Amino acid sequence: MPLILRGHHLLCLKGYQGYGYDEDFVKNMSVINNLRKNENTNIVVVDKPDDICKFCPNLKNNICENQSQNKRIIKKDNEVLSKLDPKKIYNSKELFEEIDFLFNTKKVVDKICLECNWHSKCLFYQNLE
Repeated sequence: MPLILRGHHLLCLKGYQGYGYDEDFVKNMSVINNLRKNENTNIVVVDKPDDICKFCPNLKNNICENQSQNKRIIKKDNEVLSKLDPKKIYNSKELFEEIDFLFNTKKVVDKICLECNWHSKCLFYQNLE
């Protein structure tokens, strides 16, 4: 069964270091981060709650925090999805190689990452030029 991941979570996983909202979230995020590094893992990309969101304390009734926040999150997802094929089932290794190629400068990712609570700790974001 493929992992289901929101568009913007592809970037989050690139910079993940073990921070999170609570212990359950961190545990789940760590499992998913390890799975995405396995070349036998397949991934479907979406603009709705995914396998990471299942353990997020901000997810209520399939909405992230509130309607306003949820719209901002979907917009971030769609920024990433606009450069991918959301109908495709991706091989994880190939997908993350494509992410590295497409999202390789702060200028490219700022509208996705700049407002994120974690961007100051995110290795992916911090290592961009």
